[in-house]
Amino acid sequence: MNGSDTINERNHIMKSRTLLLSMLTAASLAAAENPIVSGDLKQWHKVTLTFEGPAAQETNNDPNPFTDYRLTVTFRHASGSPQYKVPGYFAADGNAASTSAKSGTKWRAHLSPDQPGKWAWTASFVRGQQAALNPETVSTAISPIDGRTGSFEIAATDKTGRDLRANGRLQYVGQRYLRFAGSGEYFLKAGADSPENLLGYADFDDTWSRKKAGAAGRQGEATPAGLHRYEPHVKDWRPGNPTWKEGKGKGLIGGLNYLAGKGCNVFSFLTYNVGGDGEDVWPFAAPEDKLHYDCSKLDQWQIVFDHAQTLGLYLHFKMQEQEIDDNRRGDQGETFNNPVALDGGDLGPERKLYCRELIARFGYALALNWNLGEENTQSSEQQRAMSQYLRDTDPYDHLIVVHTFPGAQDRVYTPLLGNQSVLTGASLQNAWNATHQRTLKWVAESAKAGKPWVVANDEQGPANLGTPPDPGYQGHSGKAGQGDKAYDLHDIRKTTLWGNLMAGGAGVEYYFGYTLPQNDLACEDWRSRDRTWDYSRIALEFFRINRIPFWEMKNANALVGNESNGNSKYCFAKAGELYLVYLPNGGVSELDLGNRSGAFDVTWFNPRVGGALTQGSTAQVKGPGKTALGHPPAEPNQDWLAVVRRR
Repeated sequence: MNGSDTINERNHIMKSRTLLLSMLTAASLAAAENPIVSGDLKQWHKVTLTFEGPAAQETNNDPNPFTDYRLTVTFRHASGSPQYKVPGYFAADGNAASTSAKSGTKWRAHLSPDQPGKWAWTASFVRGQQAALNPETVSTAISPIDGRTGSFEIAATDKTGRDLRANGRLQYVGQRYLRFAGSGEYFLKAGADSPENLLGYADFDDTWSRKKAGAAGRQGEATPAGLHRYEPHVKDWRPGNPTWKEGKGKGLIGGLNYLAGKGCNVFSFLTYNVGGDGEDVWPFAAPEDKLHYDCSKLDQWQIVFDHAQTLGLYLHFKMQEQEIDDNRRGDQGETFNNPVALDGGDLGPERKLYCRELIARFGYALALNWNLGEENTQSSEQQRAMSQYLRDTDPYDHLIVVHTFPGAQDRVYTPLLGNQSVLTGASLQNAWNATHQRTLKWVAESAKAGKPWVVANDEQGPANLGTPPDPGYQGHSGKAGQGDKAYDLHDIRKTTLWGNLMAGGAGVEYYFGYTLPQNDLACEDWRSRDRTWDYSRIALEFFRINRIPFWEMKNANALVGNESNGNSKYCFAKAGELYLVYLPNGGVSELDLGNRSGAFDVTWFNPRVGGALTQGSTAQVKGPGKTALGHPPAEPNQDWLAVVRRR
């Protein structure tokens, strides 16, 4: 081989290597430009787009990865509808739940697709000062993500039973009850309102209590007990259930398994309580750093919430605690700076970012509500602004409610009724035996204002007691209070659970008070209220198994002589077709059928043990006018529900 041949061969090899390197570089760039699409790619399941983007660290300020970048992904079904404009977020290394990463190059958005078929997506990704909070800010497009498009195919869901992916997204449909978009079924809830600091859990990253265990609590709050561990529920964790970081999370995951196994379908939790009772829950990189978020902690929350959805558990987000929701007014009407309040209660950058991050990370969940805050004291203007921002940012239009003190309901709720706000529900706190009357009031007031609210009872007073534990649990009597004011779990069943349902309410969450065993801050064992969960399951199963069209019914207490809407007896009716008459203390009742003629069958349901409908002393009644329903089948002094149905 001569010299020229050698040179030509070398040149050929060099060109081949250059071409190969160019091809590999192009392929790697294309891979970087195209997001990773992960998830089951099925209807109602979580689909995740993970983009390779600019490197960032949680606590960066210039730029801040949470305020100064705005990732938005628009998803649209091939039919043209629906279309969702989904906010995205900084996801560190994309596996922060396991690695505890604080930095990385991953940016993420989630979708829970309504329909099978082809879905197209378009990404918008810009950088600018507070670009995430102000779409009008001067910003620069981030290449190559901005403007990228793509698509994926979605198959039909394969889930059945309690799994929410079998039923679809729970939606407000302009009625007193939420409805599943997939199955079309209407929803009644029952579950746990305690502990409020459920997310103050030792297995979550960067979570600690700012209060010393056993330190004296403030007046009106439980004694701090340190972080939750939920050790009594580790045995309820099952192989195949999720964990993180080599086995963490079993206590809380097991606890949710237990609640779902008892028939509960909801639980609630604060997502920010620094300055409040627990001082152990915050989504931020540090307790009072409200412009930087903890990626690994929030990924771990997401694991818990995703598991809850597979169990059929609705997520009740309580977004702030009363002590930190605004710059509170003093005794003389003055205001002061509350350093842990989000923008002092206003819709400023801290509050906007907080809402946006929660929506971006968890809004794809199929069943949830945004609660503006527990015992909320923001002004009406602040509440309207916050709820409007939630509505504008949340692509799925989840239920928005607010919770307030029993004596503040008229002042807080009235200015939010109808078209005065985008609020679509009320989270009621009241005395345990005032549930029926309070539910009736806000069901009626919201309907009269032209926008029926979803009205739930989410806290039973008095605040120090709430729902008592089972008799015998840790030696407890099962009673709350003393003397003629004492009550027990049977009273809660009668006037709180059935009181809400028979008023047209959406259901109940049970609050554990701050002085009883397993209280609102220290609850580690939901088995403390085992029988209460049974009574709730029995009630929900009654409506489902007997195909009661509760969404077509309304309270009709006057038909059983309860003109004052007290707790002596309740009636819930679809006039001329179906009447439910609940007798909290047994006995007998008449039912006024008005001008409805014809025969009606009378059967009875036992709300203490459930089971099939049974016959009492009278099998049939006829209209028109008043008619006696006869006696229940047994135990005439216990609570019974008469079911009067047109033949």
